[in-house]
Amino acid sequence: MRDLLMQVKSPLFDGIRPDEREAVLGCIGYRTASYRKGEMIVTEEEQLSYIGILIAGAVDMIKEDVWGNKTLLERVYQDGLFGETFACGRDARSVVTFTAAEDARILFLPFQKVMHTCGMACVFHHRLIENMVRIIADRNRKLLHKVDVISKKTLRQKILAYLSWQSEECGSKYFEVPLGRTEMAEFLCADRSALTRELARMREEGLIDYDRNCFRIL
Repeated sequence: MRDLLMQVKSPLFDGIRPDEREAVLGCIGYRTASYRKGEMIVTEEEQLSYIGILIAGAVDMIKEDVWGNKTLLERVYQDGLFGETFACGRDARSVVTFTAAEDARILFLPFQKVMHTCGMACVFHHRLIENMVRIIADRNRKLLHKVDVISKKTLRQKILAYLSWQSEECGSKYFEVPLGRTEMAEFLCADRSALTRELARMREEGLIDYDRNCFRIL
């Protein structure tokens, strides 16, 4: 397990050498846990005093309304973080559910110990704090993109906004989206069948081309 933790490439550890990483984990403490696909990791309204780093697998951040309708807000992949947005707030209750999208193994770190220097004045702690602030800023930027996409009035506008975003992220008009059709429909707050039909119409009209998750903007 120690060797596995040393191989985690999370942006939280940017600029921190592998030998320092062992000192980091020893200083702030940690725990690991495994989850099966579909298993709930964090429930809505649960108090979060920790952040999660994906050692392996994927985790979905899902918002469910009172009628049981689910919206996929984000999917976090290997080396990604989750939970920091809520753990850093005055009210640390989660307003979403985190669920294992695949079999997942997760490294949990206590948020307050990550964000505050210890009595030993460890040299790596300041870098750790800088990295965490940058991660929170990047997460907010992604959520603003999400708001921009789902605020479009028509399904076609939502699809075009989402594909444009993915194209910009990849720096190419030919790219692969990280979501399957069901997940994409949930992300766009749309019906899966309607999404499939609209994608087919857009291809017929020469706006896009695609093969499964690989898209090209024409």
